Amino acid sequence: MKKTGVFYGSTTGTTESVANLIAEKLGIAQADVHDVSKMSTDVAGAYEALILGTSTWGDGELQDDWHDGIKVLKGMDLKDKIIALFGCGDSESYGDTFCDGMGILYEDLKTSGCRFIGAVSDVDYTYSSSISVIDGNFVGLAIDDVNESEKTEERIASWTDMLKADLA
Repeated sequence: MKKTGVFYGSTTGTTESVANLIAEKLGIAQADVHDVSKMSTDVAGAYEALILGTSTWGDGELQDDWHDGIKVLKGMDLKDKIIALFGCGDSESYGDTFCDGMGILYEDLKTSGCRFIGAVSDVDYTYSSSISVIDGNFVGLAIDDVNESEKTEERIASWTDMLKADLA
């Protein structure tokens, strides 16, 4: 498997928990799971593939720790990097901005030359709007651990199985 690092921004711990579960399912060592607030070009540059996770806050905003993290990534040469995204959101209370943070990461990095993997159909989700959806697919894995916690493990298992081919 390509050398893969998981980077997450988490305020309440949900995104951190999801990041750790994703790492476990992919066989990624705990040493390769990073809080994005500690991201540097040296750390991120050591990986061939990056799995980036964020929650969505306020009016569809990126989790706070990502404001500096995205600057680090935008300052790097990502041409040969593979990137997979995951986002945590609340589709019931914030259905009009569901997982928008993930969409912001995508928008910020889409012209970087990286290759995105891990798009997920939005068919099994209930929400009214999301900038992270393009042509009926989320740009990565969307998780609603608030209202659909019973689907979290299954969604992560399916998604990580899908990623394995691209990370081989």
